[in-house]
Amino acid sequence: MKTGLFNALAEQELLESASFYDEQTRGLGLEYLDEVQKAINLIIRYPEIGSTIEDSVRRFIVPKFPYSLIYSVLEDNQIRILAVAHNKRKPKYWRNRS
Repeated sequence: MKTGLFNALAEQELLESASFYDEQTRGLGLEYLDEVQKAINLIIRYPEIGSTIEDSVRRFIVPKFPYSLIYSVLEDNQIRILAVAHNKRKPKYWRNRS
């Protein structure tokens, strides 16, 4: 069975964006985290669902929020989340992550 692993910087991005949303509207951060978890579950189940953006790196847009999960499928059938990237900021800043 596949599992999802976060790059440490991707995990930090996830927590920071959830905190931002919760500061804007109480409970919105949890809704955001729920949508991200649903997206991760979908990626784990269907790893090729995301659009290929670079070699073995894929992008899946998180529903309802302007973020994408940037991920790769590792040889041991694990999903590696490289970035939780805002769709309108710093394209490809995550390129050197593994």
